[in-house]
Amino acid sequence: QVQLVESGGGLVQAGGSLRLSCAASGRTFSSYLMGWFRQAPGKEREFVAAISWGGDITYYADSVKGRFTISRDNAKNTVYLQMNSLKSEDTAVYYCAADRDPTSVVHSRRREYDYWGQGTQVTVSS
Repeated sequence: QVQLVESGGGLVQAGGSLRLSCAASGRTFSSYLMGWFRQAPGKEREFVAAISWGGDITYYADSVKGRFTISRDNAKNTVYLQMNSLKSEDTAVYYCAADRDPTSVVHSRRREYDYWGQGTQVTVSS
């Protein structure tokens, strides 16, 4: 079992930056594919970014490519999402998620992520 706790959300002006963190419990974090998703009011939860267990492969939604960077520190059991050039449409609750399948390659398939955090609110004012 893995517990995920997000932090770093808040209110920021358009064009600003935020860095989200997701701290994981458990000794097997370094073997999990990790992802970030977000959910805006009245919308479905959508994929943002994913990173391989070793951190060498990343994958982004087109809407955030070039603005967001996902990274991880396995020694700290933490995955990050650096968000730059924020837009009002980035406003959402952001969730981190873990896929425990050792054969998984980075992907956006929400239903294949096994563990989820409680989410952190990001609000971008225009």
